[in-house]
Amino acid sequence: MKVIIVGCGRVGAYTAAALGREGHDVVVVDKNADAFRRLPPNFSGTTLVGYAFDRDSLEKAGVKDADALVASCAGDNTNAVTARVAKEVFRVPDVVARIYDPQRAEIYRRHGIQTFAPTAWSAGKIIEFLTSGSLEREIAFGNGEVEMMAAFVPTHLVGKTINDLRVPGEIRVALIVRMGRGMLPVSGTKFEVDDQVHVLVHQSAVEKFQKMMGWKA
Repeated sequence: MKVIIVGCGRVGAYTAAALGREGHDVVVVDKNADAFRRLPPNFSGTTLVGYAFDRDSLEKAGVKDADALVASCAGDNTNAVTARVAKEVFRVPDVVARIYDPQRAEIYRRHGIQTFAPTAWSAGKIIEFLTSGSLEREIAFGNGEVEMMAAFVPTHLVGKTINDLRVPGEIRVALIVRMGRGMLPVSGTKFEVDDQVHVLVHQSAVEKFQKMMGWKA
């Protein structure tokens, strides 16, 4: 997987180093060359001095061929613009942006840009998102056998009932957030556009869940 990390702060540097160790092709972009000192000496990726949402910088980083981009600069505005350019101009499949403002974060999630705040996410969560599809793991139960996962309802499930996203003993919709309000669904509840679903998934059924959501063939 080719990943561009924009912003080499603590989160960006840790994420870049971890992805590099896993064998991914990583390019780190920062306007300050000194920021690259945060990367480990054995960092396997490449670095590029450039500005976050500058198209020339992103193109030099290989954004046209990127599988994912992480905008982890210090400012919300910089990350928001970078994420939108990556998603809307260059059509990068997976885009993750560091956004502190919860209202703005919700807007960007609705446009397919996953957001995180340092108070709620760690670099490990970013890596998990990039390597496991378009879902957010919220909480694990027991020894991790069951996880609560959150995602926006894909188009092919709009108008279908929650039973279309249920496998007895493996997958169950626990909560739907609709227009900012939470609701506990019943068997006949139908999915609507922009619904965010929170689903209980057994660890053995994660891939099955991803296929049901249309993220895997």
